[in-house]
Amino acid sequence: MQLIKPNWAAPAHIHAYSTTRLGGISEGEFLGLNLATHVADLELHVLKNRALLTEYLLANEQLHAPDFCWLNQTHSHDLIKLSASTAQAVNADASWTNNNERTCVVMTADCLPVLVTDKQGSFVAAIHAGWRGLCDGIIENSIEHICDTLSVKIDQLLVWLGPCIGPTAFEVGDEVRAQFVQQDAQASEAFVAFNDKWLANLHLLAKLRLTKFTGITITESDLCTFNDEELFYSYRRDGRTGRLASFIWID
Repeated sequence: MQLIKPNWAAPAHIHAYSTTRLGGISEGEFLGLNLATHVADLELHVLKNRALLTEYLLANEQLHAPDFCWLNQTHSHDLIKLSASTAQAVNADASWTNNNERTCVVMTADCLPVLVTDKQGSFVAAIHAGWRGLCDGIIENSIEHICDTLSVKIDQLLVWLGPCIGPTAFEVGDEVRAQFVQQDAQASEAFVAFNDKWLANLHLLAKLRLTKFTGITITESDLCTFNDEELFYSYRRDGRTGRLASFIWID
């Protein structure tokens, strides 16, 4: 098993990772550490993979992640706060908590995973930013809600943009570009003409949305899920495939 750790300066009691497909017992098109139950993989394999992930954290990182709260992601801009009583598979595309009872987690296979905390480690959040959710403001809405609720100052925030489909691989049509540019003309910088389509840069689109938050600290992965078949699942590349997980919790 191989995990990716954010390259940020989060406090020691904040733990965060993204998975790769290495490890796990799934087979065929789901080969490796598929963590999603909704992609037609054998449920027994997925549950075993989830257990293996927790066992790996305990054995190799000397960490034991609290209870993962797996969401039913629908490409919305909905955020939920997690507690010990939050049910599994709640419809949402972002979660946050300021206690150490649950792990915030999102699944991706090209979409952008975004992990958030602050310099004090007073909360954690995980956001699933597909292009629809990103366009609808899921990152800004989540950050604004958390900061308003906890009275956290923007300049204390740490944001990590995880592995996703890269700017040389994400082809979109005119309608996708138009939706972003209609909201912010500067978004045109994140699209490069390619044949009769556009190549979209999800990381840049996210960073443009984050520019409204003065003083926020952003770090990012340079890994592309589409171009690295050995490490990552990619829906755009393979269609029927598994899902990666990006997760964060308070120790």
